[in-house]
Amino acid sequence: MKKLSILLLSFVFIFGCKMKESTQESTSQREESKPEKRKFPVAIEHGKFMEEEGRKLLYGGENPDWHFDITGSELKDEQYHFGIGRERFHALTDPQYFSEAEADEIYEDSARFLLLKMGNEIKAYGIDLLTHHEIVNDVVDGKPILAAYCILADLGAVYSREYGDTSLTFALSGYTYFDPEVWEGLDGFVWWDRETESTWWPLIGKGVSGEMKDMPLKVLDESMWSQTSWEEIKGKYDNLEVLKPDQSMKPPSSWPEFSSKKLAEIKSAENMNAKSPPRWGEVKE
Repeated sequence: MKKLSILLLSFVFIFGCKMKESTQESTSQREESKPEKRKFPVAIEHGKFMEEEGRKLLYGGENPDWHFDITGSELKDEQYHFGIGRERFHALTDPQYFSEAEADEIYEDSARFLLLKMGNEIKAYGIDLLTHHEIVNDVVDGKPILAAYCILADLGAVYSREYGDTSLTFALSGYTYFDPEVWEGLDGFVWWDRETESTWWPLIGKGVSGEMKDMPLKVLDESMWSQTSWEEIKGKYDNLEVLKPDQSMKPPSSWPEFSSKKLAEIKSAENMNAKSPPRWGEVKE
């Protein structure tokens, strides 16, 4: 956990701010401010792509069965970074919570949170903890959801995990990806789902390879959740549950796969229109 915290804190210093350059206006042009861009390990330069029986694969870990089939992906090889292996940063699948009183002992008023209200349940996901896990797979008011935060792009949102009559379990692929035309060219973590082993890029809000390619990531209706702070949360809700610190999770060694019939049912039941998630500060109560 200490190594992970150090790595992620370094990301804050690298990508948490934009460098602004001010120049004088001329009669013909004015140079616009641009985000700082630093070098990350380029995946293609470290042998993370491979071919096997006509399929294009992306390294997923020491076990060759973990590699991602990215045949037909629209993403460009040279824009992938890292490649440390899937779930090296562990997403949570059985999140634990503690009380508002306990949380108030450790959180400053300025601490940032994603707050979710569904039915009679109210959950608060601290950005500091989401920085460690990136993704929390949860069930709230009987509905499968995920709360996620990407420190590189400062992207925090709450999504539905329901697809058709089933749900997906999301985690980190071990890669980041950037596009100069998206999100000011900042990197964003690439996700994957266990059930179909597709990969997803949240910055464009959709699947980018595998069976779920072009399927949308489903940001929850903004009436249900907000990007907020501890100051705005505390003292307002009798039934508030706050994501508990110091959780760990061992990923399973195997999981069930969807049949071709199930995949066809999911795709036929879903709206295929993907959209970018909201920026931090756009979703308020």
